[in-house]
Amino acid sequence: MILANPGAMNGGDEVVAAPVGPPQQLEWKFSQVFGERTAGEEVQEVDIISAIEFDRTGDHLATGDRGGRVVLFERTDTKDNGGSRRDLERIDYPISRHPEFRYKTEFQSHEPEFDYLKSLEIEEKINKIRWCQTANGSLFLLSTNDKTIKFWKVQEKKIKKISDMNLDPLKGVGNGSVASSSNSVNPKSYLANGGFQDRLSNDFSFPPGGISSLRLPTVTSQETSLTARCRRVYAHAHDYHINSISNNSDGETFISADDLRINLWNLEISNQSFNIVDVKPTNMEDLTEVITSAEFHPTHCNMLAYSSSKGSIRLIDLRQSALCDSHAKLFEELEVPGSRSFFTEIIASISDIKFGKDGRYILSRDYMALKLWDINMDSGPVSTFQVHEYLRPKLCDLYENDSIFDKFECCLSGDGLRVATGSYSNLFRVFGCASGNTEATTLEASKNPMRRQAQTPARPSRSLSSSITRVVRRGAENPGADANGNSFDFTTKLLHLAWHPTENSIACAAANSLYMYYA
Repeated sequence: MILANPGAMNGGDEVVAAPVGPPQQLEWKFSQVFGERTAGEEVQEVDIISAIEFDRTGDHLATGDRGGRVVLFERTDTKDNGGSRRDLERIDYPISRHPEFRYKTEFQSHEPEFDYLKSLEIEEKINKIRWCQTANGSLFLLSTNDKTIKFWKVQEKKIKKISDMNLDPLKGVGNGSVASSSNSVNPKSYLANGGFQDRLSNDFSFPPGGISSLRLPTVTSQETSLTARCRRVYAHAHDYHINSISNNSDGETFISADDLRINLWNLEISNQSFNIVDVKPTNMEDLTEVITSAEFHPTHCNMLAYSSSKGSIRLIDLRQSALCDSHAKLFEELEVPGSRSFFTEIIASISDIKFGKDGRYILSRDYMALKLWDINMDSGPVSTFQVHEYLRPKLCDLYENDSIFDKFECCLSGDGLRVATGSYSNLFRVFGCASGNTEATTLEASKNPMRRQAQTPARPSRSLSSSITRVVRRGAENPGADANGNSFDFTTKLLHLAWHPTENSIACAAANSLYMYYA
């Protein structure tokens, strides 16, 4: 996050501010699409993508769907340029390289279940995916549905093929039949991992005169096969639906959160967890808010934040107490007097929070807007980016069709200069959040992302201080229509997206299709 111009040394000890202006607006381009629909093609419910996550390096991408499957993709445009670091540094690559991913593997993470004690069906839908630290060339990740978290290991296994056998397994049928000698071996007969294609019977007999010569079998090839194995299952710890999982920076623990509780787990221990946050009242009639999202601080293993349905964010310190019922800091925006209505609390509910890479800022998404918070300033958000302000006159209709309860995710760029979130009609918004940056771009999840770009410029609001500016940015605000007069489709919504950790590249889900863009 850049909020002030950096200084530069100008001889001696004199410091001169460098004349650095706001970053230029990015020009987004289509990169790839996986699972693109043809015109009129019906989308199966189980194929709709429900989770997206880049790993720490950005070389792998994972998606989960409502059918309980996890699909992995790997980066190829950097992998194809092998060689030593010195050789790579000599190559003059263009500044903007086209990022490319390819399908790697997929596996069935969750199956539908039935809770007989509560007479409830448990969907196989993947709610969240989180990458863990890699080890020995293997990939590790956590995936969860409403009730059960699983820890997966994905690794490449070498399959050895043996040839030059003394006996031809295709002809070794037993029961008195004569197997071929070494002179009649089929050179293309292979045995995977030493196994026969057809097992020889125990009463096999050698040919008359025996075998003239014997040869040692040889390994002719070592093919690789990807396998996914579930190493741990973390179950029976949540009475309510799990909405978040988050890895700790210590690489050993993670949290899982439902509506009323947050549990702390050790990756290696699946039968025990520690309840660190419990907001369940003694009398459920006194319940006024629920937990909606939770995430660990990216560098401080003792700190985490969680959001609530009342629009507040609480920062807690695990060193203060075993049960963190009291928060270290509370972030909430004061309600404007006279603005309260029936929908005020509903649209204030935070659906997602994300820490910036350095942990200084928290990005939150409620139904109407994105808000950027400085953890050192709890008086209000540093910036507010209006996303759905044009829908305010339609809140009653959105309540009737339950669209007002849609949970949109948000993400930050690796450099902290931009934020992004989804909207309806398969649109997503990208905003600049550095001081003086008025970037506000609307893109469509299609092969032509700029087709429906909003032309309404962002309008900064009042200044909070010389170095930190509280601003409000708005996209298109025509009620029910974009800047080009196209009506919005509330049945197509872009809920899930992720920003590459080191590059200006975004992956987003439109129903069953995965779109990728770069700038």
